[in-house]
Amino acid sequence: MEKVKEVIRLENVSRTYLIGGQQVRALDGVSLSILENEYVAVMGPSGSGKSTLMHILGCLDSPDQGRYFLGGMDVSAMEDRELADVRNREIGFVFQSFNLLPRYDAVENVELPMVYAGVPARERRRRAEEALERVSLGTRMHHRPSELSGGQRQRVAIARALVNRPSIILADEPTGNLDTAVSDGIMRLFEELHKGGNTIVVVTHEEDVAACARRIIRLRDGRVEMDKTSI
Repeated sequence: MEKVKEVIRLENVSRTYLIGGQQVRALDGVSLSILENEYVAVMGPSGSGKSTLMHILGCLDSPDQGRYFLGGMDVSAMEDRELADVRNREIGFVFQSFNLLPRYDAVENVELPMVYAGVPARERRRRAEEALERVSLGTRMHHRPSELSGGQRQRVAIARALVNRPSIILADEPTGNLDTAVSDGIMRLFEELHKGGNTIVVVTHEEDVAACARRIIRLRDGRVEMDKTSI
């Protein structure tokens, strides 16, 4: 049997910030690994360190101590430019606030990561349209964010996260601004993406959202309090 590939490994990772003249340790010696095609929810109360963990996993921040391996690469000591390249190539982000550019229509918003990656214009458009079809927005490609519902805007954000074919999708409170019915639709979409082979990490404070994952990691005071995989 072929061994499942490890896409993320943290080794004794800590991160400290200086806030109001005091040092605050947001992460305190976190070690964990995530395998290819896992579906993981990260939970914890406010101040538990889950946002800091998300930023480190997404190469938006670097640990003070410890090492972070992404797809076998030690990214913990990379310079900002290297991190940006890895981030654009390996990670797709989905944010609570969507982060869409209002002047651009849906297909143009989805094209953006490929612009930074240097993908030619014709190929960008083809892949962006394909990604929007995948999230059932084929008929809304040329609508701007103001012309889309909250659920549709989140689907555009998910299409944008998928378009560079990243090894991992990081979702930060992806249903936080959506009502229950729309949230259920977004979580069904994540389930489809997981079944299609994507590795998904969702940061959430909502128990019903976390219940969709196959594994739940709970943080408290910057440490892993619980790491449980469902059968």
